[in-house]
Amino acid sequence: MKLSTTENIGVDYDILSVVEGNVIQTRHIGRDIMAGIKTIVGGEIKSYTTMMTKARSTAQERMVEEAKKLGADAIVNIRFTTADILQGAAEVLAYGTAVKIKK
Repeated sequence: MKLSTTENIGVDYDILSVVEGNVIQTRHIGRDIMAGIKTIVGGEIKSYTTMMTKARSTAQERMVEEAKKLGADAIVNIRFTTADILQGAAEVLAYGTAVKIKK
């Protein structure tokens, strides 16, 4: 499946529907302790980077699965967003437009 952050993928297509995938990610107390230390000394919090990269990947995979159910060949105008759900938990949302490539 083609994935694009733009609407132009070099072919004509029919729009099927908006598709999305999301995941709610919570923090881990051990990570929070290290994050607190990093805020004092500075630097990247690699465990959080890894955690959020995995969350974005999961959200994208779920979006692709939704598009496949519609018979899509591609998803265009893909975007990612995050939102706090409650203290210690955030939602990662991937969304885009599922399309069927004209043959």
